[in-house]
Amino acid sequence: MATRKVATVFGGSGFIGRYVVKRLAHLGYVVRVAVRDPEAALFLKPMGAVGQIVPLFASVAREATVHRAVEAADVVVNLVGILAEGKAASFQAIHTQGAERIAVQSAACGVNRLVHISAIGADPASTSRYGASKGLAEAAVRAAFPAATILRPSLVFGPEDQFFNRFGQMSRIMPVMPVISGNTKMQPVYVGDVADAVVAGLTLPAAAGKLYELGGPQVYTFREILAFILKQTRRDRPLLDIPMGVARMQAAVMQYLPNKPLTPDQLVMLSHDNVVAPGAPGLADLGIVATPVELIVPTYLSRFQPGGGRRPVVPLPERS
Repeated sequence: MATRKVATVFGGSGFIGRYVVKRLAHLGYVVRVAVRDPEAALFLKPMGAVGQIVPLFASVAREATVHRAVEAADVVVNLVGILAEGKAASFQAIHTQGAERIAVQSAACGVNRLVHISAIGADPASTSRYGASKGLAEAAVRAAFPAATILRPSLVFGPEDQFFNRFGQMSRIMPVMPVISGNTKMQPVYVGDVADAVVAGLTLPAAAGKLYELGGPQVYTFREILAFILKQTRRDRPLLDIPMGVARMQAAVMQYLPNKPLTPDQLVMLSHDNVVAPGAPGLADLGIVATPVELIVPTYLSRFQPGGGRRPVVPLPERS
């Protein structure tokens, strides 16, 4: 009897994770979804056959749980990441130390392939704590698991994203659309393409040990993206530039709010372009055609239009 392939996906219940889990299940893997809250990952189970998708508890801060999650796995994917630090979760602990634990345990357990999700701008010397922790993580992963495939996506978009949806909601309730660092360039990449890149990183022999930067087919300024969102939500809102000094004061306060809508470190990241470096291997090198923003984003921003995007019902003419 053939032994079934096993894949472990850390952070598999998140935005990118659900797309990765679905693809791995379709490839016939038994998928261990390694997360801190297995109950919250139960929605993934219908993506596979009975017993094929298995949520299990694992914290990247606890080596024993990481070991249990990767033991006897054929392939491992690390999608764990945070955008803001909290009392119980720092960039260093989650991004750097967590990634290192996954890579070390994957190597110790004889895992065949490892894909690590990083980010464009990852650099140990970055002035952003986020970017620095991601850069240190890449070095730690490469040292522990030299054949790991590292993927650096730009801004990731899709129906569940926290970027286009967030500003779509803002367009509905705010009289103006605030703009911070409006000239910063971004290269949004579709979440489905990122998930396909993960699969390619696990299956293509040429991808082992390589680093890829993932961006969509077009580069936009932050201001252009906000204008696009206003157009798609059919909201006539002026774009209001926020001086950096004012933004810093806002971030100093907002970082203490429960959902941390803006932090000082995010302001640092916003001041740097988030685009694929010239000549860097990317989606095309993995055999993937990049999906345009214009093809996907309007389909889920329509709900922020007046009337929820529904066309008004035109009554039928009365019979004479």
